[in-house]
Amino acid sequence: MSSRLTRSVLVAASTLTVLAVAACSGGASGSDGGGQPGSAGKIKVVASTDVWGSVVNAVGGDKVEVKSIIHDPSADPHSYETTADDALAAKDAKLLLSNGGGYDEFFGKLTGQAGDAKKLVAYDIAATGDENEHVWYDLPGVDKVADQVAARLGEIQPASKQLFADNATAFKAKVDALEKRLGELGASHPGTKVVVTEPVAHYLLASAKITDSTPKAFSDAVENDTDVPADAVNAYKQLIATKQVKALVNNAQTVTPLTQDVVGQAKAAGIGVVDVTETLPAGVTDYIVWMTGEVDELAGALK
Repeated sequence: MSSRLTRSVLVAASTLTVLAVAACSGGASGSDGGGQPGSAGKIKVVASTDVWGSVVNAVGGDKVEVKSIIHDPSADPHSYETTADDALAAKDAKLLLSNGGGYDEFFGKLTGQAGDAKKLVAYDIAATGDENEHVWYDLPGVDKVADQVAARLGEIQPASKQLFADNATAFKAKVDALEKRLGELGASHPGTKVVVTEPVAHYLLASAKITDSTPKAFSDAVENDTDVPADAVNAYKQLIATKQVKALVNNAQTVTPLTQDVVGQAKAAGIGVVDVTETLPAGVTDYIVWMTGEVDELAGALK
């Protein structure tokens, strides 16, 4: 499981940006963090994070009103405490979508307060057979979630069933194009190795057939939120110093003295640093836009 995220001043600044934008624009129906009343006839949906909220918006279009509980870069799903507003939103919702896999355990409480709402769990739908819970980076799994969202929305609003199916098909075509691009990227860079600060983009790297060479003791310590053993740190740094890896994939939402140290070392060595995140970056509301940016960054680092 992911370690509890330690947020940096940079992330806090990003949060202020989000708040400033929200103050200027106000809450909007169907927006990532929107909980404002929508137009009559919209299907109310509650998602645990804005990543999954953006998938619902892509499939539901203007027929849905989505509230994403975690919708800013500084919030930590592992330690989030639900609010009365969250409970009210869940009670009124017709569909609930969580990540599952131990990532957003807070959502279980909301699910229990949701009455007869339909409930979907992305980790279970993706069924990767892998313990890594960051399934929004498993593009085939995201396809499966989109299909399930379309099916459940169609049950709730039968008159729009075909629209939801068509929207899901269009969304999946874009996801599949990204998956194909990752495959081509891996084929053009066979045997590529990287290190990571945290295995967030595990599935993305797997799609590109890129090997994560991070020492197991390093990854285990990060996952368990314990101190990384000195010998694991030394082995990690040696991979960078000797340029045995092509890039360092960094969870930009987890900033510690150690991650700052290794990121700085990679940059000094001329090794590309690829920043990935667990929620949508400030100002981004579209899953495809976000994921395309991350694939672009990975491709750039491998040149």
